[in-house]
Amino acid sequence: MENDTYKTIVKPNDEVLFKDKNSKFFGYAFPVKNEDEVKAHIENLKKQHHNARHWCYAYQIGFEEPNLIYRANDDGEPNNSAGMPIYGQIQSFEVTNVLIVVVRYFGGVKLGVGGLINAYKTTAQMALEACKIVTKTINVDFVITFDYKNMNKVMRVIKEKNLNITNQKLELDCQITISVRKKDASTIASIFENIYEVEIKELDN
Repeated sequence: MENDTYKTIVKPNDEVLFKDKNSKFFGYAFPVKNEDEVKAHIENLKKQHHNARHWCYAYQIGFEEPNLIYRANDDGEPNNSAGMPIYGQIQSFEVTNVLIVVVRYFGGVKLGVGGLINAYKTTAQMALEACKIVTKTINVDFVITFDYKNMNKVMRVIKEKNLNITNQKLELDCQITISVRKKDASTIASIFENIYEVEIKELDN
């Protein structure tokens, strides 16, 4: 049985702050769906904290290999002392479609690699703890195309299976887009494939 749920955050957290030897680490977590959103959040934080020294981050988008996109960035801190500890918290909270940015103001005292790892890890953890984490289902979207005369057949299945309609265009030729839990997707697709004169195809998300 393949897993078709994932955990993510609903909205950005309230800013968190971790201090160590005069250095300040501000932590932010954002829900993201693509890398453009990642870039936009980082650019905004760079404007907001234009006097900071480092804007280190990690993100993960997607649900499973090979479609998982993730990245960790040390932004000038020693190798693997910032991005990977942040990414480690994304993994340990088992969340995805999330970006965590930790903004550092240098306080004049070097923390050493161990101190940095601890600071970035702790700030990332605090940012995620400040978020509401929810479980969502991984859905597959299908578009069903049919003539108006077959409307009742299609709607009967949608009603019986309690399917979620996300879009519909009901004219002479009708199109309805439905969103189905991944684990039910092939069953639902085959029901519609077996209805005469009704066409169903999966949408690329």
